[in-house]
Amino acid sequence: MAHSDIHTDNVPRPEYPRPQFVRDSWMNLNGQWDFLFDFGNSGMDRKLWEGDALTAAMQTSPMPTAITVPFCPESRLSGIGYTDWIAAVWYRRRFTLDETQTAGRVLLHFGAVDYHCVIWINGEKAGEHTGGYASFTLDITRLAKTGGNTVVLYAEDNNRSGVQPCGKQARLYYSNGCDYTRTTGVWQTVWLEFTPKEALTHIRVTPDVATSAAIIDAETVGGSSVETVAFYKGKEVGRAVVPLTGNKAHVELKLSELHLWDVGQPELYDLTVKLDTGDTVKSYFGMRSVALSDKALLLNGRPVFMRTVLDQGFNPEGVYTAPSDDFLRRDIELSLALGMNGARLHQRVFEERFLYWADHLGYLVWGEYANTCTLADGRGIGYFLPEWMETLRRDYSHPSVIGWAPQNESYWTGTVAPICQKVFYEVTKEMDRTRPVIDASGGVHFDTDMYDVHDYEQDPVKLKERFDKMLDDPTFVPNPIHQEQLRQNVYKGQPVWVSEYGGTFWNPDEPGGWGYGNAPKTEEEFLERYAGLTDVLMQNPRVCGFCYTQLTDIEQEQNGLYKYDRSRKFSDRIYDEIRKVNTQTAAIEK
Repeated sequence: MAHSDIHTDNVPRPEYPRPQFVRDSWMNLNGQWDFLFDFGNSGMDRKLWEGDALTAAMQTSPMPTAITVPFCPESRLSGIGYTDWIAAVWYRRRFTLDETQTAGRVLLHFGAVDYHCVIWINGEKAGEHTGGYASFTLDITRLAKTGGNTVVLYAEDNNRSGVQPCGKQARLYYSNGCDYTRTTGVWQTVWLEFTPKEALTHIRVTPDVATSAAIIDAETVGGSSVETVAFYKGKEVGRAVVPLTGNKAHVELKLSELHLWDVGQPELYDLTVKLDTGDTVKSYFGMRSVALSDKALLLNGRPVFMRTVLDQGFNPEGVYTAPSDDFLRRDIELSLALGMNGARLHQRVFEERFLYWADHLGYLVWGEYANTCTLADGRGIGYFLPEWMETLRRDYSHPSVIGWAPQNESYWTGTVAPICQKVFYEVTKEMDRTRPVIDASGGVHFDTDMYDVHDYEQDPVKLKERFDKMLDDPTFVPNPIHQEQLRQNVYKGQPVWVSEYGGTFWNPDEPGGWGYGNAPKTEEEFLERYAGLTDVLMQNPRVCGFCYTQLTDIEQEQNGLYKYDRSRKFSDRIYDEIRKVNTQTAAIEK
């Protein structure tokens, strides 16, 4: 029943999972693991991490006892595809280390595990983590040994708790409305890394275009100084050595050549960071500035109309997890082919490899987190905030990320929930002063750098009438929410972004499903509606961007510009016309 050490060249998702902090010495643990459903969530009481307890439980289980990591058990790529409620799951994998690998530190990394997990190495607890989206690391040096080792992981998941952030994972038995197939347990790459005992642990890069410098903050375990070297297309363009202060170093790396990262022009620098004791990591960064005027987002000092699409990252085979690294890149290319220049990564944290491709393709990204159900009594803040802070720390250095929106469509009233929302905004601003922050996309705003609205009006004439009122009254922004909440929702002159619109239902080939408005009868009618709605937003001088819902269909929600399997929904001519509409010069760009 138990699997021996697995050595195969056919490892799923074999690429290095952390692209801005790369070491050569690592081991991918993706592939087949032992697996056990724990529907009664009794495995902790049964101490399944001890001895042969997990093997005994697997021998009596009527369910599958093997899974392909990093795919969740709800997915087909996991080899299981079980989509009913799963209270808890257990995983086990054996691996072998040699003396070289155990000579320094041994780190165990998880891209993401949904939701709360506990990990044991060789029968001893190594640590635990709460949160279904953030990456985390355990130092298992004390527990790992030369020769055979065993990792056991327990994960529990409860989307019906009312406090656990779960984004668009269904809270009912069936996928319904805007909620889709759930994800339980491991859903991103699991991997080992081997470092010297004195090593780098984290770097953060902040571009300072005004001074042609990359500001690098490094954290270490041990050492006394850090050397940073920047390269542009293989040519060294900056070098600096600074001493450590309390295992931290602050470096102002002056660049002899300034090349700006921009939309469709992804100029990137390679970066090497070396600790004086020998540990070296490779990274990259982009030089660009992000600011706001009273009417627009400014990228490198000029207004850029945000032609974005709502991207939820689901797919029919892997659910939350992309089947391959090429799949992540391809989703961005599908958006770019439509004349889009970016995306809202909606109601979840994406794999970091997606940001790698966004960085390398010159694609703008708004980062989000998964909503919690309950803030009215304050309980949700303890579940929400720690993992959101982990996300900000992980993704800070990606040049493609131009803004943050911790929540989506917050329509809170009362006293406690607005305080929570303000806290999310303030914490985000404290951790990242370089990007705009939206407190809650499309809902009631309290403190926000941009004022965004969601509007699914399907009639271009009515949409124009609504937004033309902004031209006569500089204090007005249409926000179609309840009036009681609107009284709290005071516009303070920020740039205005329509961060959800469209969502037009189109599914002539399959029965069922839903989208916004009445489905067009023909492709031509769809195009007319798309063009009309988009023109209204692009030609309004007080609107600085749009976000069309959405890139692809997802299960029953069939309002995507592509089908769920990423195939085309329209003829080539319609796609060509959509691109023409999206690439016209916007009013703020004239």
